[in-house]
Amino acid sequence: MTTPMLPQPQAPSSSSNHQSGMASHNNSPYLSISPVPSSGRRVTICDALSRCGKKIEDLADNFWNHLRVSPSITDAAVARLAQGTKLLTEGGHDRLFQQTFQTLPGEKLLHSYVCYLSTSSGPVIGTLYISTKRVAFCSDYPLCYYDSPGYQQWMYYKVVIELDKVTAVNPSANRLNPSEKYIHMITRDGYEFWFMGFISYDKALKSLTEALQRSRHASQLF
Repeated sequence: MTTPMLPQPQAPSSSSNHQSGMASHNNSPYLSISPVPSSGRRVTICDALSRCGKKIEDLADNFWNHLRVSPSITDAAVARLAQGTKLLTEGGHDRLFQQTFQTLPGEKLLHSYVCYLSTSSGPVIGTLYISTKRVAFCSDYPLCYYDSPGYQQWMYYKVVIELDKVTAVNPSANRLNPSEKYIHMITRDGYEFWFMGFISYDKALKSLTEALQRSRHASQLF
């Protein structure tokens, strides 16, 4: 069985922070896909609404702006609600992080934020996790890939970067619409990632910056 082609992270159009000459994302060590377990299934909008529809009521404005990033507002709404369902059934962000990324010895989840990852196939909606050792992203629901004509697979799209491999976390914005804000992350080996469509942009940027600073400080002690 061949490996499905992954959408490659790339700068959003009109990003003010695009840099040329960075590493190609082909065969990126930070990207991976995870097959949906045989018992898994896509969550329907009825499932999601019945379990966690009220979770978004207090964040209506930010949530609406978050949905608008997606090419399909309906798909984004289903993904967001599906993630809420996962949190309810799995027991919270910590449990979901552990199950999705297999925590490292001594690792502790610090924060998680809903957002999108900008890719060559368009924004991928998901959750960004910030731990004491890593930055990790997983799509909220499986994406469809075709290994070969007529052969369809559902895969979760993941990015995992150890904090000591991150060289910069920069705020960025759409030059034509400054209200569209991004977080531009660069690794020491030249890979770039743009996270966007945050419901809590300022908090996410602050959390990432602080996690990177703590990681650098800890490395200086050894």
